[in-house]
Amino acid sequence: MKLAEAESKMQHTVEATQRAFNTIRTGRANASLLDKVLVEYYGTPTPLKSLANISTPDASTILIQPYDRSSLNIVEKAISLSDVGLTPSNDGSVIRLNIPPLTSDRRKELVKIAAKYAEEGRVGIRNIRRDAVDSIRKQEKNAEVSEDESRDLQDKLQKLTNKYTARIDELLADKEKDITTV
Repeated sequence: MKLAEAESKMQHTVEATQRAFNTIRTGRANASLLDKVLVEYYGTPTPLKSLANISTPDASTILIQPYDRSSLNIVEKAISLSDVGLTPSNDGSVIRLNIPPLTSDRRKELVKIAAKYAEEGRVGIRNIRRDAVDSIRKQEKNAEVSEDESRDLQDKLQKLTNKYTARIDELLADKEKDITTV
């Protein structure tokens, strides 16, 4: 595994962690809360965002308008069964999700969930580092790189690892601030 390849994988891990953070509710309406919701549409699990227009008319409401009106009930059911934790309100043409203010207990719970996502991201980065170090050691063993080059590559790899884990820590700090700010 080349250094550039490892860095690219680490960058993708940070982006995946950011997407996971976006699915955590912070007390404000955000369409990305519904990113993980899949709707059973004609026998196929389909992402909600490809079946409906999702908007946020105000800070405490998400409005979902399915492109196909006949899918309104299955969209409502999918949201109810998802782990979003919101109760949909169907008025016959659109579905409304009212975002209640977060309680302090719920905020603490969401901070723990964010910390879990961050730890998963850090573990992913460390796994990428481990695979890259194994690859470098294998190259050294096969005399493709010298011992000094191997050590230099491992040092650079550790610096990349530190850089991307620090980035995840920054994202976590931002998310915690979002969650705990009333």
